[in-house]
Amino acid sequence: MRFSVFLNARTTAPEQDRQLILDLVEHATRAEQLGFDAVFLPDHHFTGYMPVCSDPMMFAAYLAGSLKKLHFGFSVTSVPLHSPVRFAERVNILDQLTDGKLLVGIGSGTTPEEMVGFGVNYQESPAVSNANLEIAEKLWAKQIDDAPIVFDNGPYKGEVIQRIAPAPYTPGHARLMPVAMRETSAKRAAHHGWPAFIPAFTPPNIGGTDPLSHVTKYFTKYRDLLLAVGHDAAVVKDALSWTTHTYQCVHIADSEDQARDELMVILRDYQDAVDREKIHSDKAEQNDANQKTDETPLALTEDWIATWCLFGTAKTVREHLEPYAKLGIGNILCGTTTGPLSPQRLAWGDRTLEKLSTEVMPHFRAAAQ
Repeated sequence: MRFSVFLNARTTAPEQDRQLILDLVEHATRAEQLGFDAVFLPDHHFTGYMPVCSDPMMFAAYLAGSLKKLHFGFSVTSVPLHSPVRFAERVNILDQLTDGKLLVGIGSGTTPEEMVGFGVNYQESPAVSNANLEIAEKLWAKQIDDAPIVFDNGPYKGEVIQRIAPAPYTPGHARLMPVAMRETSAKRAAHHGWPAFIPAFTPPNIGGTDPLSHVTKYFTKYRDLLLAVGHDAAVVKDALSWTTHTYQCVHIADSEDQARDELMVILRDYQDAVDREKIHSDKAEQNDANQKTDETPLALTEDWIATWCLFGTAKTVREHLEPYAKLGIGNILCGTTTGPLSPQRLAWGDRTLEKLSTEVMPHFRAAAQ
């Protein structure tokens, strides 16, 4: 089982943005030193949620210059917010800079405010996403002497005459990682031999107290589709080794009570930040084209905690992950900086990295040998 770090911190004021960037560079560096497999970044805009990830590919390129062992992933790229030409170009550049250690999560987005800011209607975002991906595939495949690729996809239109430069490092292009919730996304991942993100809930309920049942459902469907394609064994092994289950908040302490008490501090600060942002983000939902159809439960509820959090002593965390390892989940993505990134929060995140590295990861890596 692989372990990766999800950089998912927040600021609550513009003057905090620079320190967050510096702190996350240090946190990612620590993750590489401690033997984590990858760092993943979200793709978000206009709020205090990971302000450096208004362009996560730029931040990943900076990190890749010094962190040579890590893979870099995106959880997930909101495809409707990206010109398909720029998306294809940037993926190729990062694929080259990381020597192919790139995992590009793809999805249609979850936030009307972000769609409005980029001129996309929220209700149309799945269709824009699928069309953008089809265009990107054509662009990656285009040779210089092929006929021009002409496209018109809502806010994105153009004509590419020669080719996408630079060429990719990975044959074809870097691995994409769909969220295996919709059957079309699971089939896309399986068809190409790509890994997938495995959800722990089924909409419209974005939470619940039995996440393993949802993970089992989505993982089994994806795995069966992957095996049915007839890929080479090495392709299947690689895809499953990066198939990812995500925890928004992983927190380890020396006792169960300490872990729970500290987790509640983290989640209260997180929820306060989300509530402040929501006052403004609700302004985007003023018409039917930009109305959300689902609601995420509050972070202080047991539904949210059970779905999105992994906490306790190292022993408790190991026991919790055992059935996921037996199921075949290849990569555990650990949010270790959830919420506003105060010095105390960063210290707790660094402690969790240490405990994962020394008391959790060796157990699963030894079991795999």
